[in-house]
Amino acid sequence: MTSIFMARNKKKQLPLLENVTIAACAAEGKALARVDDKVVFVPYVVPGDVVDLQVKKKKSSYMEAVAVKFHEFSPLRTAPRCRHYGICGGCKWQCLQYEEQLKAKQQQVYDNLTRIGKIELPESQPILGSKNIYGYRNKLEFGFSNKRWLTDEEVRCDVKYDVMDAVGFHITGAYDKILDITECHLMDDINNQIRNDIRQYALDNGLEFYDLRENRGLLRSLMIRTSNTGELMFLVQFRIDTVEEQQQADALMQHLSETFPQITSLLYVDNHKLNDTFGDQEIHVVKGKDHIFEQMEDLRFKVGPKSFYQTNTEQAYELYKVAREFAFGTLDNVSDEQPSDLPEKPLVYDLYTGTGTIANFVAKQACQVIGIEYVPEAIEDAKVNSEINGITNTRFYAGDMKDILNKDFIAEHGRPDIIITDPPRAGMHQDVIDTILFAAPQRIVYVSCNPATQARDLQLLDMDYKVMKVQPVDMFPHTQHVENVVLLERR
Repeated sequence: MTSIFMARNKKKQLPLLENVTIAACAAEGKALARVDDKVVFVPYVVPGDVVDLQVKKKKSSYMEAVAVKFHEFSPLRTAPRCRHYGICGGCKWQCLQYEEQLKAKQQQVYDNLTRIGKIELPESQPILGSKNIYGYRNKLEFGFSNKRWLTDEEVRCDVKYDVMDAVGFHITGAYDKILDITECHLMDDINNQIRNDIRQYALDNGLEFYDLRENRGLLRSLMIRTSNTGELMFLVQFRIDTVEEQQQADALMQHLSETFPQITSLLYVDNHKLNDTFGDQEIHVVKGKDHIFEQMEDLRFKVGPKSFYQTNTEQAYELYKVAREFAFGTLDNVSDEQPSDLPEKPLVYDLYTGTGTIANFVAKQACQVIGIEYVPEAIEDAKVNSEINGITNTRFYAGDMKDILNKDFIAEHGRPDIIITDPPRAGMHQDVIDTILFAAPQRIVYVSCNPATQARDLQLLDMDYKVMKVQPVDMFPHTQHVENVVLLERR
């Protein structure tokens, strides 16, 4: 009886698929193959690889697998630069030549707009690739943990560490564990120098690394921001419970100030919460000011530790130039039946304005720009950025978009000639779309970090608006993420 019960509950053996050719790139940075009319999703392979696949999950319509043996390497493959590739979970396309990454992202945009949007589209412009494919980020965050993540190879080899402390990236599915990162190529090498120095200092001086499950330990996380003005912000999150720990924190900050004179803004937070978000926490300034500046054309943008700013500075400029050209440029593909009658100085609404970067960037071309954003602190930054740059024709409002942007708001501030919208990944709420249709601007410029939800929203706008231009922009090389800018003209 026991043996029958055990047989029934024995885990079913999943198949090994041999000599499978990887067919194409897929979602979430994976690739796909087709075996017996089933799609198989595989990470860390590229189209053209011939591999043996060990299935890890089998469903009625698809399977998930990992490559366990390579028979042939694709000519599209390139050697990943990072020693942590395949473990930390980021930069999954490092093994794919950059030109092929761009082709895949262009296809991703097209597939989403056609399959989800199902609307008439013009020919898409070639994707704008990033000038720098490494060292392009201006912001990185790392966590501390007393529970170091052991790789599969370390587990197989029964590697033992005397100290399990680590500083690096969180592992997906293991929220309290950290992969110890010794090098990251997403930012200038200063990120590696400071992070590795802190690790060594902490180990040498007996500083306690954070235990997320117990919510204790001095060292919680760190954030580094660089800017194109040559400034560098560094913030450490502590949990300080005793006088001794305050002394340890002070000593570490003094060490950083002396060791890294290039830090122009040295900050810390004493965070006792169960998460590392510090939007509601007091910022302590150890050295310099509580902000740095980014430069874009003749504009300066103040960036604080809590500010949102696009993390690829050079590509953000390219993205905003596209948005500005779509908003104010002439259309060479507008027919006689669709005249574009924008005033010389149009009224612009900038939805989801954040810290007002786009609003201030386009203010010269507008009679007035009205920015709306959910986060009050971001709106205060937007106002400061206008003031810093002597811009007087912007107005900013904080609150939930679907609550603020209504018929009364439009009656008070005027019907916009142009709406620029840059919503979060979830896209726009139905109420927001309804109000946009009521406002009836001549043009809508839709900037999106998620072409799938963008396509859904475009379909809802399609009755009154025609898509005139599509421009993908790659902000994040070696990942599957892509930005897309769409120009809509009122029918």
